[in-house]
Amino acid sequence: MKRWANFESREHGHLARQIRHNLWIFTALTGMGLVRVGFDWPATGHWVLAPLALAMVVLAGATRLPLDRLAARSWIRPVMAGAYVAALGALALFAAGDPEPTVMFATGAMVTMVAASTTSGVRDGLGVGAAGVAGLLIMMALFGGDHGYLNLTLLIVMATMTALCAFTTHNRRLQQEQRDEIAYRTSALLENGSDAILAVNAAGVGYVSSSSGRVLGHEGGELTLDSLTAMIHPDERERVSAFLTELAAAPARHTARIESRSRHRDGDYLDVEVIGTNHLADPLIGALILTVRDVSTQKALRGELDRQAISDPLTGLPNRALLRDRIGSAVRRHTRTAGRVSLLLIDLDDFKKVNDTLGHLTGDEFLLAQARRMAAAVRPGDTLARLGGDEFAVLVEDLDEIGLHTLAQRLLAAVHEPVRLGDSVLTGGASIGIATVKAGESSDIDLTDELIRDADLAMYAAKKAGRDRAVTFEESMYQAAVAEAEARTELERALDRNEFVVVYQPIVDLPSGLPIGVEALVRWQHPERGLLGPNEFIAHAERTGLIVPLGAGVLRVACQEMARWHREIPGAAAMRVSVNLSARQFQEPGLVDMVREVLAETGIAPEKVVLEITESMAMEDVDATVLVLHRLRDLGVRLAIDDFGTGYSSLSYLSRFPIDILKIDKAFVDGITANREDAALAEAVVGLGRALRLQTVAEGIEQADQQSLLTGLGCTYGQGYLFARPISADEITAMLREMRADS
Repeated sequence: MKRWANFESREHGHLARQIRHNLWIFTALTGMGLVRVGFDWPATGHWVLAPLALAMVVLAGATRLPLDRLAARSWIRPVMAGAYVAALGALALFAAGDPEPTVMFATGAMVTMVAASTTSGVRDGLGVGAAGVAGLLIMMALFGGDHGYLNLTLLIVMATMTALCAFTTHNRRLQQEQRDEIAYRTSALLENGSDAILAVNAAGVGYVSSSSGRVLGHEGGELTLDSLTAMIHPDERERVSAFLTELAAAPARHTARIESRSRHRDGDYLDVEVIGTNHLADPLIGALILTVRDVSTQKALRGELDRQAISDPLTGLPNRALLRDRIGSAVRRHTRTAGRVSLLLIDLDDFKKVNDTLGHLTGDEFLLAQARRMAAAVRPGDTLARLGGDEFAVLVEDLDEIGLHTLAQRLLAAVHEPVRLGDSVLTGGASIGIATVKAGESSDIDLTDELIRDADLAMYAAKKAGRDRAVTFEESMYQAAVAEAEARTELERALDRNEFVVVYQPIVDLPSGLPIGVEALVRWQHPERGLLGPNEFIAHAERTGLIVPLGAGVLRVACQEMARWHREIPGAAAMRVSVNLSARQFQEPGLVDMVREVLAETGIAPEKVVLEITESMAMEDVDATVLVLHRLRDLGVRLAIDDFGTGYSSLSYLSRFPIDILKIDKAFVDGITANREDAALAEAVVGLGRALRLQTVAEGIEQADQQSLLTGLGCTYGQGYLFARPISADEITAMLREMRADS
């Protein structure tokens, strides 16, 4: 296939063809002159035949010149204009000897002007036309004779022809400029585009855009069918060849797409996208048009996105999505052959402390170190994945119980190895849950979810059992989880239906036995089981987090009732209400805001509200406890340490807490009259309270002698069945009104 020419070469080719056509036209005109001389001239003028014949030979021979090269010369157009003027001069000499000089000159001159208009510009064409008109005028002056009307007509026709040729030449030039402008723009777009454009057919490569050197690394002049084939990656040549064959056999203007790899000049392979369109049937194109785009960057980006979608960005390990996919594949393989598919779920113990004390960057380095060590501990065919945070998993196949526990111990040993990070040396631990899929009728998805769920339950069982150990899943764990979920659902429903009620146990002044306040306690009015005590639901509420809305509701109701008693019952204004805060409530960031809202909503005086926390809860994180207690104290409420004596607080810690009240646990009150040690401890707590200027409240007083002994020790207040059991708000109202009436 002949390579497509550029726009300039096509213009030169057009000019060369037109010059060749004009030479043949002048050859024909000269032949006509021979005929004219031979038949119409007298014998005395036949000598002209020789120079005319020579002129015909010269003109015909000139058509064999390398006109394509000559047309590219800058001087060709002015020379052609001069040749046309010279032709007019030769024509004038010939016409001077003809019997009809003006007719012969006018006819030949008009042909010359038309020929000039095809190869010359407007100015040169006008010059040739003016020379022709001038020549006719001279001929008319010399040989006009009696043909005045005819000569005038010829003159008008020639002048009109001159103008028409100039106008035509001008319009053709404008059209050519427009075509050249469009061609230039197209060429510029192709050159600066991000794609390489090629036109190929069975004969070869017909066109290559100038952008191919930048895109493919090979210039257009280097590209042939063989070189293009050599550029294709060997593994893909057959596929690309089939693509081109199918495209060539497809209907006209059919478009198809393929991705391949093309070798750059530097030897590296590029990922390219080829879009081909069949223009073989188009007579102006006759080729397959291939648009080649370098998509290496896009493909690398897609690959990176795909990798990120299935791998953990920190460790590079498979992520949860890829793990699930591999579990599904393993389940499909082994459930048909009764093989074993097991999952070890690994949670690093106390990793949060690493982040909190050393920062997240150090935490990430610690995770990387642990990931590398666990990767070295597993078998080559196992899948170690990071599920997120400090949680990892290992998918294993065809490993029995002994092998699973051996692997778990290797993982624990790997995690235990000290990790040096800068100036710090960290040691770790892990809780591992082990589960094995159970083949059955379930779908692959169900078995995958079941395996992950069972391993997760076993891991939490390992944490509950003391951490730093491996535990195998047992069915009872699932049953316990189901029971926990059912309990949560029941608690949520109870909250929605307001089934929880608040009861109040009076707190009395020990010497007089008169109530000085109440402790708010919660009970569950179960629709089927009746009134349930806290042992039936508080632990579930604590584990599920429902203790937070439940505790907020108890505080709100208790404050509303106490505020009502203050308003409605004379003499009750000194009464206070105590409300317990659970450990989960105390950890809530919004605790202080919740208490503030309740105080504002109910209108109760803050100093009439006592918030109680247990001693063990206060000691979990002393610094955080002190901060929260101070924020609560700033609201104006009073604070109490409940169950004092059962924990492990020291006097130095206790002195840091902004508390007002110590509550002596019932366990010490029970044996206070029979056991000297309990009595001594109660006396010590009372003395400690007196030293720290704290009020003391004894819990669980059930006998009068306990009241007497505690009063003698100096204990300020007490509560217990001796004075009253927990009773409803209406009963408290009646009690307060009765006391008012008695006074």
